[in-house]
Amino acid sequence: MRLLVVGGSWFVGREIVSAAIHRNAEVTVFNRGRSGPVPSGVNFVQGDWENHADLLRLAENGPWDAVLDVAGSVPAIVRDVARALAPVTRRYVFISTISAYRDWPYEPVDEASPLWDGDPDYEPGTRRWDPDAYGPLKVGCEKAIRREFGDDVLTIRPHVVLGPREYVGRLPWWLGRIARGGRVLAPAPADRGFQPVDVRDLAEFTVDRAMRGDAGVFNVAAPVGRDTYGDFLDACAEVTGSSAEFVWADEQWLVKRGVTEWTELPLWRALPTAWSMDTGRAQAAGLRTRPLLETVCDTWAWLQAGGRPIDHERFAEHGIDPEREERLLAEWDRVSSRAPGS
Repeated sequence: MRLLVVGGSWFVGREIVSAAIHRNAEVTVFNRGRSGPVPSGVNFVQGDWENHADLLRLAENGPWDAVLDVAGSVPAIVRDVARALAPVTRRYVFISTISAYRDWPYEPVDEASPLWDGDPDYEPGTRRWDPDAYGPLKVGCEKAIRREFGDDVLTIRPHVVLGPREYVGRLPWWLGRIARGGRVLAPAPADRGFQPVDVRDLAEFTVDRAMRGDAGVFNVAAPVGRDTYGDFLDACAEVTGSSAEFVWADEQWLVKRGVTEWTELPLWRALPTAWSMDTGRAQAAGLRTRPLLETVCDTWAWLQAGGRPIDHERFAEHGIDPEREERLLAEWDRVSSRAPGS
């Protein structure tokens, strides 16, 4: 098969290119060439997808059986990419997000859950990360693609993606914090469900579906109920060899103390529904997710070997200031010592 990957040098895109090469696909990669070299064995077309002339030049390298868009988040840009490639590409594969669902993280979601409103022609005028706009923007991209490709669209909506080369900084922060040891502030309950997907499992599933010619929507995450937040932190302690002591503070108390969910304590939301994405459809289609411990172990090994994430503005958002953590731990000690039965 002939596959075109738009992006292809960062986190998810790099693994998708690797998975496609492993399956003997003929791979073309299109990007600006600013985020590191593309793997050997691919046809590299350098260009900017915001430049119409570059898109026309890219199309001259077709035809392709499928384009895999791993980076699209601005509807007007994705619209132009889809429009330029529609004459020379059979199918469009788009990596969307769980944030496309209007009710997440407040309700469990499946592929039929309501989406945000999204404008397929919207141009926000900025490229800065905006967590509130991210979901609607991705929905706008999905609509733009369907307008150009009709039913020949495969949409992948992953939950949080972890693994080697993660640039957002969630798992790397926890690994670094736990490796430092001492008393570690953790959000109770420890048995809260947890279902991120390993970047390699996401890539393999996406490429397999693309090469089989599938269309439609698939949610991609680890199975509901397999892992817990406590399992995650324990895995971080195990792979780093840390003797850190987890202090499980009541999450509602943390909220009242102003601890920012999802970022100050990465991957924590004070909602039992945050990790309740139905992935039955993807599992029935062949999704396989490796053990959480393997993802954590491989990410630590990559960091220890000198791995460095791509510079990204979101990295600095994650993690709690050490002095603030110490103050909160001291406050929690006082609160919990006064609790009945303590």
